[in-house]
Amino acid sequence: MQAWQSYDLVSSETHAMDQLHDFLRQRREARAPVEDLHAFEQERHRHFVAAEREALGHELARFDLDVPAIEVEGERCHRVLRCETTSASAVGPGRVERSVSRHPHGAHAVCPLELRAGIIEGSWTPLAAKQATWVVAHWTPKEGEELFDLLGNMTPSKSTLDRLPKALQNHWEVQRPQFDATLRHQEAIPPEAVAMAVSLDGVMTPMQDGQRHAKRQHARATGKAPSGPRGDQEVGGATVSYDDRNGERLVTRRMARMPEPNKATLKWQLTAEVMGALIQRPDLRVVKVADGAPDNWSYLGETLPFGEEVLDFYHAAEHLGDALGAAYGEGTPAYQERWETLRVVLRDEDQGVDTVREALCRLRTRFPRRQAIHKALAYFREHRHRMCSSALRAQNLPSGSGVVEAACKTLVSQRLKRSGMRWRPAGGQAILTFRALCQSERFERAWPLLVETYKRSVVLPRNVIALSEHR
Repeated sequence: MQAWQSYDLVSSETHAMDQLHDFLRQRREARAPVEDLHAFEQERHRHFVAAEREALGHELARFDLDVPAIEVEGERCHRVLRCETTSASAVGPGRVERSVSRHPHGAHAVCPLELRAGIIEGSWTPLAAKQATWVVAHWTPKEGEELFDLLGNMTPSKSTLDRLPKALQNHWEVQRPQFDATLRHQEAIPPEAVAMAVSLDGVMTPMQDGQRHAKRQHARATGKAPSGPRGDQEVGGATVSYDDRNGERLVTRRMARMPEPNKATLKWQLTAEVMGALIQRPDLRVVKVADGAPDNWSYLGETLPFGEEVLDFYHAAEHLGDALGAAYGEGTPAYQERWETLRVVLRDEDQGVDTVREALCRLRTRFPRRQAIHKALAYFREHRHRMCSSALRAQNLPSGSGVVEAACKTLVSQRLKRSGMRWRPAGGQAILTFRALCQSERFERAWPLLVETYKRSVVLPRNVIALSEHR
């Protein structure tokens, strides 16, 4: 199956613009409506797309340099070939004539048309690549193929759509710190923002090489039953959100990275985001929100600037429920009564955590062998200073990790955890990078930065004249 159906972008015989004018004139002069509106829409669309493709072809031809030699960033390259090539545009693929030169320090070829126009990966025009990348960030390549076929403009295959974001990710990753900094400098934190909530979390995701067999062997060696999704690994997610004085969320920036030791890259990105915001708005109150994972708090507490530390209420409530279930039996009337009472106390009372700890201590005395009670009591002791949700809510400050959990769901799970999917780090990160830019309202501003990486300075050597200009 061909990835693209070819059209001639520049042809003196096509005259797509003239055909469009004739089509529109005939319809203006017609007195009766068309017999089949659907057929008319399809024909009208075909004429407009053909005219757009013809206009684009003429513009692409202007980027070409028909000369025996060019200079690319100071290096002289000599022409070795002149041929036609297929360009994938937002209005469909087509062929355009171009010159190809050989770089003096390698066997790779350079094309002045591609370098001057910013052609993506040798064939995509910037707009076509932008549309395809956005689509694949939200849907599978197969769904993207079907969508483009339905729209009737360009018709990339699913394999073509699968390759594009991976190639773009390589370009993005090389300059990611500079790109991230540029995007932050372009943004103004909303003037009505008074607080910045910082959260870090993760979600288990099926990996192509998730070391499933090694994990099962380790489980057996440690006396555990080898069950569960042993091939899954944790994808890290992080958010920085800004709230106004009424506690309304104004904007959220989302980040995600495929599994890596200690979430190192994700933490670097999150630190840069927080410090950049505080340089612009040092008056913001910093609220750090996470579950009880030790790694989260060793980073949030020790690396980031001073701020309120808040343990997510729902995670604390889960530990409380586990202890009560061990004592009374989950689902029993006694369990339900104590669960509802202590949950409200923990959430709404200023010193509610101390009341809950006292209740757990009494349960430990009554049921000294119930390990879930001991575990919950240790949890509440360790995080006592972070259980201040009622005081924060009274000040309209964020008190839960719902923002980052929603990010893990919408950014990671909804795209990477569909039926039958398993991921390698490179492929998964290609999706997460552009999906995070979309969900952070940064994609439109990030795309020109990426396109510039495909452009190079191409000039004519002294005493060389382009044939097209000479004519």
